[in-house]
Amino acid sequence: MIRRLSTALLTLVALVSIASASQARPALTRHTRDAVLNGQARSLGHLPGNQSMELTLVLPLRNESSLHFFLKDLYNPASPNYRHFLSVENFTTMFGPTQKDYNAAINWAKQNGFQVLSTARNRMIVRVSGTASNVEQAFHVNMGLYQHPTENRTFFAPDREPTTDTVQFHSIAGLDSYSTPHPNFVRRSATDAIINPNATTGSCPSKSFCGSDMRAAYYGGTALTGAGQTLGLFEFLGTDLDDVTTYYTNAGQTNNVPITLLSVDGASTACLARQGCDDTEQTLDITQAAGMAPNLANLTVYIGKSSPTLDDPGIFNAMATASPLDAQLSCSWSWTPPDPTTDDPFFLEFAAQGQNLFDAAGDSGHWTKSLTFVWPADDANLVSVGGTDLTTTGAGGAWASETVWVDSGGGISPNNFAIPDYQVTTAAGCASCSQSFRNGPDVAANSNFTFYVCADQTTCTANEFGGTSFAAPMWAGYLALANEQAVSLGQSTLGFINPLIYPIGLGSNYANDFHDVTQGSNGFSATPGYDLATGWGSPNGSGLIDDLTAGGQSPSFTVSVAPQKRRGTAGGTVTTTLTTAISGGFNSDITLSANSGNVSFNPSTISAPGAGTSTVTITVGANVPPGKHRYIINATGGGLTQATVVAIDVE
Repeated sequence: MIRRLSTALLTLVALVSIASASQARPALTRHTRDAVLNGQARSLGHLPGNQSMELTLVLPLRNESSLHFFLKDLYNPASPNYRHFLSVENFTTMFGPTQKDYNAAINWAKQNGFQVLSTARNRMIVRVSGTASNVEQAFHVNMGLYQHPTENRTFFAPDREPTTDTVQFHSIAGLDSYSTPHPNFVRRSATDAIINPNATTGSCPSKSFCGSDMRAAYYGGTALTGAGQTLGLFEFLGTDLDDVTTYYTNAGQTNNVPITLLSVDGASTACLARQGCDDTEQTLDITQAAGMAPNLANLTVYIGKSSPTLDDPGIFNAMATASPLDAQLSCSWSWTPPDPTTDDPFFLEFAAQGQNLFDAAGDSGHWTKSLTFVWPADDANLVSVGGTDLTTTGAGGAWASETVWVDSGGGISPNNFAIPDYQVTTAAGCASCSQSFRNGPDVAANSNFTFYVCADQTTCTANEFGGTSFAAPMWAGYLALANEQAVSLGQSTLGFINPLIYPIGLGSNYANDFHDVTQGSNGFSATPGYDLATGWGSPNGSGLIDDLTAGGQSPSFTVSVAPQKRRGTAGGTVTTTLTTAISGGFNSDITLSANSGNVSFNPSTISAPGAGTSTVTITVGANVPPGKHRYIINATGGGLTQATVVAIDVE
């Protein structure tokens, strides 16, 4: 009897364990480090259970597939919803977590011993604090201490993917301290800067370039100053605004831009050299953005924690929920999250709300799989900014010439981000570009060792610093000029500009809008038009601003398919829905063709005027091997070619 009872109890325990395991909910993104899993990081034991930890819990987007369709419509000039951007409240209602789900996440955190530090009005994040023991019990992980495989320091990390019993998270920031942030500037020796000054026509000391010189070279006008626009800078450290004051004093200029230092998570807004803090990145970001747009209504420096763990979700979410929202944002930092899609929910929210994020493409030459510091510059939901070497006609003078800065980041996405629709047609005409993965950069600007920089309350230097750190905030300032003009014309701000600049680059006004950089190499050679060293190039005066704010009235069309992923068999057929939208009076037949002879389409022609939705049957070639295949659908009509991608999993 006792034996039978014991057996029954064991069976019951096993069933309960199986039921509990079946309810375990993994996060939607990865959190384990390869170095931990493959043993490259030597284990140093267990993280003490009383170790204090702060986490940012990121909830999943709701209706994410609908959000992607919404964004396509939002950036389609032919749509009645074109540039009808959402408020934070509307975005939350349509795509943010429900209040019920948000309350459940907060209650879960409390029940697992965490203290709730802050919540967010878009219900995307919850910041909490607790101990390592709380983390282990709540997420079913073991927190270990490890020797970093490439740096002389230790880090902590979980030994497995976190799971929860009742709620599901998109990501959990703060679980490891593996990655430290890297500012995208570089410095050469003072001696080299004196002997070989790369800038000889600047307005700042030693003929180095001020931010105002970049405005003169890339804009050249006086009508637009960024008036009425606000701009946000992403920073992992605070700053000392005395350095900004010193910069303008030494340059013989006056700063008219109000600057707000905003801590998003309790991080210090100060950065004092005597305490070992370096505010070079923060100061140069401010002076380049304000130099390009000298009458911004406000410039906010969003400051989040960088030690012992990074709070990038907290910073990006603060940018996505600010009041007012900054239409132009810039980030000049790189780091390596366990999963490169970690911050995509915030990038998508930016696009839905009419915000554009510029990100520095890096300072180590062309992108390779081995480069540690590329992300987030290769993400398809932001504008990646490469580097050039600029020459001007004189102090405060016009653009004279431009070549590739040899250390400019760019290339094919090391994180294997899929090629976005806005880039498909451009990549087809670019010999070095990938037809499957995201290519970068999108644009570029001066990054050579030509700038004047003041930092750390003690040091001002000329011609020592360079990097795409300068180019990203410079472009953010330029976009503020374009948005100022858009608003003056009664339009909305421009939002995410990649869907706008790629058609411009392929159009007849390209030379009027961009300085096409055709000389030099970062490992990829510059070529006419788009290339993997400088993208489309640097901004060319007011031409690009005028075309960005023209409202998309030239005859044009767009094409998309849904769903983009289908299953099929060799020799068989699949169907998908192809949608074409026209603008600017477009009225032509549209012919469909593939980049491969292995597929064909029926119908192959969309009759004029070309707008509408069609069910397209795709025939798969009999000799196509099993596996995942991506096919480019080229749509040609009215002298234009647009493209989209369909993926077929051949069984």
